[in-house]
Amino acid sequence: MTIEQIYTGCLSQGAYYIESEGEVAVIDPLREVSSYVEKARRDGATIKYVFETHFHADFVSGHLDLSRQTGAPIVYGPGARTGFDAYIAQDGEEFTVGALTIRALHTPGHTLESTSYLLLDATRQPVALFSGDTLFIGDVGRPDLAQKSDLTMDDLAGMLYDSLRNKIMTLPETVRIYPAHGAGSACGKNMSKETSDTLANQKQVNYALRADMSRDEFIREVTNGLAKPPRYFPENVRMNRDGYESIDTVLNRGAQPLDPEAFEAAANETGAVLLDTRDAQTFAQGFVPNAINIGLNGQFAPWVGALIPDLTQPILLITDPGRQAETLVRLARVGYDQVIGYLAGGMTAWAEAGYEVDTIPTISADELADRMTVENPTILDVRKPGEYSAEHVDGAVSLPLDTLNETMAEVPSEGPVYVHCAGGYRSMMAVSILKARGFDNLVDVQGGFAAIQKTGRIATTDYVCPTTLQKQ
Repeated sequence: MTIEQIYTGCLSQGAYYIESEGEVAVIDPLREVSSYVEKARRDGATIKYVFETHFHADFVSGHLDLSRQTGAPIVYGPGARTGFDAYIAQDGEEFTVGALTIRALHTPGHTLESTSYLLLDATRQPVALFSGDTLFIGDVGRPDLAQKSDLTMDDLAGMLYDSLRNKIMTLPETVRIYPAHGAGSACGKNMSKETSDTLANQKQVNYALRADMSRDEFIREVTNGLAKPPRYFPENVRMNRDGYESIDTVLNRGAQPLDPEAFEAAANETGAVLLDTRDAQTFAQGFVPNAINIGLNGQFAPWVGALIPDLTQPILLITDPGRQAETLVRLARVGYDQVIGYLAGGMTAWAEAGYEVDTIPTISADELADRMTVENPTILDVRKPGEYSAEHVDGAVSLPLDTLNETMAEVPSEGPVYVHCAGGYRSMMAVSILKARGFDNLVDVQGGFAAIQKTGRIATTDYVCPTTLQKQ
């Protein structure tokens, strides 16, 4: 018996490969499925089932391509309605994989069709639960994503309470929990960095599994403090439910090298988003005018989803040499399928062809401290509200990056505005987006709040009510 967790850090997502006696089940696969097919080939095994725990909102699953390539049926839990052929399991229905058994446990609450899969060994003893977004390590799935006109967030939270108490907490405490996500995912609010744990330990440390918690207490705690879900979530749900293009089609369309002249023409003709995926400080030193920066070396796909709300809009890429294929795959994971090409030769080719190159001014934290001794600068903090609340520069304005498209009217258009995040990754995204919208008064603070703290020269404070900016 093999249980392999295939964890993708940039998505905080766990897929699972389970093999026994030459038969394989894959649970919640990533969109690019060649690794599962190749692994099964090396193992001399056949992929028998593709199990989906629910209609995912934060990534596009690989269920369709994996089923097309292997012939394995796609299995959903009760209540799922799909735009493609799928097998809808009954609550408690069992599936054999070699000497193993996988039992579908309908666990609604995160979504109505949410289903966990209980793995039984050859002696029919429960050994593992693949809990999807129903139960995380340290948290449970948010109940606000599947609201309907006749179904409230509290209704779903109540269903989740019942699912946990009646279907999961009654399992043997030795069962190991394997969730679909870990820390960094927007599908919960308090997830651990650990990616699996025993049910026994989760009963001790997970706030939502407290034995003495009433239904009303659970509903209050689970629904309190939920951040607004990213705007791309509904579109990913639609793609996972109704279907999508093969990833090979998507990658082939995007893998078109364009010389600088063709790149500029494509940008003018299509109105495409110019997406530059290089390192933040490299981007600042020279980029195609109006390009926005979302670096590959970070939580790339979720930030694309948060900052480029229209998944149907054409995209043109500027990447480090040789990283265009990686960029295409990571965009496809969250449904950005309309890449129409990339800048061949990158910024070197663009500059050598004599095209305009834009830059962003940056300063060190020490330089910011120097300026603060002679001026009273506007400091824009684009971290999350919780980060700002914990500690921030005295007088800094909180404008979280994920709200920027809706709140940029609050940014002053006059005078220098010094922008920082925690370490420099998010602040460059913010500055690039604002600059593309006509703001020319922005300065990025290298190293972010970590560098500011390290200077010991800039006063910081704990929580106060966030200041708001007024456009001048």
